[in-house]
Amino acid sequence: MRGEDRKQTGMFSYISPEQRVPQDHPLRAIRAMTDEALESLSREFEKLYAPVGRPSIAPEKLLRALLLQVLYTVRSERLLMEQLDYNLLFRWFVGLNMDDGVWDPTVFTKNRERLLEGDIAQRFFEQVLSQARKKGYLSDEHFTVDGTLIEAWAGQKSFKSKDKGSGSGEGGKNPTVDFHGEKRSNDTHQSSTDPEARLYKKAKGKEAKLGYLGHVLMENRNGLVVNTCLNQATGTAERGAALGMLDEIPGSHRVTLGGDKNYDVKDFVKELRVMKVSPHVTQKERGTAIDGRTTRHPGYGISQRRRKVVEEIFGWLKTIGLMRKTRHRGELRVGWMFTFTAAVYNLVRMRTLVELA
Repeated sequence: MRGEDRKQTGMFSYISPEQRVPQDHPLRAIRAMTDEALESLSREFEKLYAPVGRPSIAPEKLLRALLLQVLYTVRSERLLMEQLDYNLLFRWFVGLNMDDGVWDPTVFTKNRERLLEGDIAQRFFEQVLSQARKKGYLSDEHFTVDGTLIEAWAGQKSFKSKDKGSGSGEGGKNPTVDFHGEKRSNDTHQSSTDPEARLYKKAKGKEAKLGYLGHVLMENRNGLVVNTCLNQATGTAERGAALGMLDEIPGSHRVTLGGDKNYDVKDFVKELRVMKVSPHVTQKERGTAIDGRTTRHPGYGISQRRRKVVEEIFGWLKTIGLMRKTRHRGELRVGWMFTFTAAVYNLVRMRTLVELA
């Protein structure tokens, strides 16, 4: 017998969001690790808010919502609030009751400066990493470094001469601009949309894009990110960022560092040896700075195989974590989001490791 298609406009529910989310749902493990990290940051949150006045939205809820935005590739805060309004899973993860109202999307805009000043993304990243260290997931000897281009939220037409407007065109907000015959460089031109972005070409034969360079330091045991760095796109940014991240590794023991051919540079390799770091980077076909004292060890071959795992990190950050083309402007804001997204990646990876254990 066919059932009737009844439309019900309202109802009372006696089942909480906690009961509706299955016990084996992947977000449960991520929620537990996230709550542990946020609880450790309670004192840091206290410093960011005045002791008197009207209570604000809890920063823990804001960060859980941003974490969902990264996990589910929600492209804007406005769409995130729409999902949070009717998605019970999102409400459960953030910590909202069934009847709680959602926030205005501008809440993120107003609170972003406060979270930037407190360097909350870096502190959250460190707390997640601390959990991984306690569980024995991290290697303290073998690492891999690499960088990737993060496209800026700025178009090529915004790249104009610092002295005068670039080209001529018609079309109002989207004019037709002719760059033919015009020499453009970061020394003479600047983006009017994001002045801190730089025109950068990843390789010969590739088009130049406005963007930043995001760098990660990965431990080789389980492929977790142990450090991040984002800076302006220059020809030597990758190697400078690598040295800076290596300098923050605790202890004075010898470690290994894997990398691609871009790191096979004489001065860089020399600096690594001074820092007691074995340069397990890929050799160039000509003019390599890597000699037999490195390649003769079997560990060199292992590092060459494990270094490719870092591409999985960049693949996740760009396809899932919305970092292929950033939605923010300025090195500080883009770097904050890059570090936070790397922390979310670690949570996803740790959840997988818990299942495999």
